[in-house]
Amino acid sequence: MAKTIYVLNGPNLNLLGQRQPELYGRATLADVEKLCQMTAQRLGLTIVFRQSNHEGDIVDWINEAHSETAAGLIINPAGFTTTSIAILDALLIMAAPVIEVHISNIHKREEYRRHSYVSQAARAVICGFGVNGYALAITGLAAMLDAKE
Repeated sequence: MAKTIYVLNGPNLNLLGQRQPELYGRATLADVEKLCQMTAQRLGLTIVFRQSNHEGDIVDWINEAHSETAAGLIINPAGFTTTSIAILDALLIMAAPVIEVHISNIHKREEYRRHSYVSQAARAVICGFGVNGYALAITGLAAMLDAKE
């Protein structure tokens, strides 16, 4: 049976392809999901892929991933990166590895975007690779999982 990883996406990522395409590109969230599914399948993983504009939904999904003993979790917290202690607290409960992903390079952007609460719970952070960062995160997570066995 394939190992399951969660890929969670925060606010406004449902608008990928429309919102600031010069910064985030033209790929849609559906394109990102397809990329994640293809990458995971190639590596023998299954994906639970979700997006919400609501912080509580994301906290609930992190708790679900923990309860379901997911093999790992990838999160693009988007606007919650710099504000959500609730998401941080939920992630700190995860025994499985957590990877933080950002489409843009948050360190080249406005000062307020450079601090991440989520990073405190993440085993690794990937930013600035566009939507390909998701594939890199899945590949890196698969390598971490293989190293544990």
